[in-house]
Amino acid sequence: MQTVALIDYGSGNLPSAQKALLVAASDLAKPPKIVATADAKTVASADRIVLPGVGAFAACMSSLASLPGLLEALDHAVRARGAPFLGICVGMQLMAERGLEFGETPGLAWVTGDVRRLAPPSPRFKVPHMGWNTLDGDLDQALFAGLPAGTHMYFTHSFAFFAADLGAVAAWTTHGETFPAAVRRDNLAGVQFHPEKSQGAGARVLANFLAWRP
Repeated sequence: MQTVALIDYGSGNLPSAQKALLVAASDLAKPPKIVATADAKTVASADRIVLPGVGAFAACMSSLASLPGLLEALDHAVRARGAPFLGICVGMQLMAERGLEFGETPGLAWVTGDVRRLAPPSPRFKVPHMGWNTLDGDLDQALFAGLPAGTHMYFTHSFAFFAADLGAVAAWTTHGETFPAAVRRDNLAGVQFHPEKSQGAGARVLANFLAWRP
């Protein structure tokens, strides 16, 4: 049985992410074991890894770094072994080189680019951005198989990951300005929206990730 490590580092959306992953896994022919963990050894040997995230970039990065051996375990599993990885909301943002929230904070530097505050051109586009937005562009089929362009997902955030490599952008969305709704490169994937709050479409994204063979 495969193991999916859901990183427990104090992020507020862990319970809902865990529940959504369990539901998505139950529909698979061979359901993986979903384990919420902060244990470095468990993460280092996991078959798949999910990093959720709610809150500020710097605080989330600090929480990850405070857990003994966890950053090294993530790097070993994801970079050395090639385990499929999914970052959700701030979990996706942490894949960036740096976050520009309350100063400059280094990220995991797995995908080139910065995380910066949304700056829509009109005050009618409120920040934080909260609500349903469409996925646009040529949707990456590793993540979005079975979902058409224009599918709605639920977003709640003030900052976004602006990837320097546009080839790594798996889907776009627009809230006054256009920004990446998802990124994917090699065995790495991230979504700015919350699949656990996005009903059937979000469940499909999680199921696609659990079945993904990069």
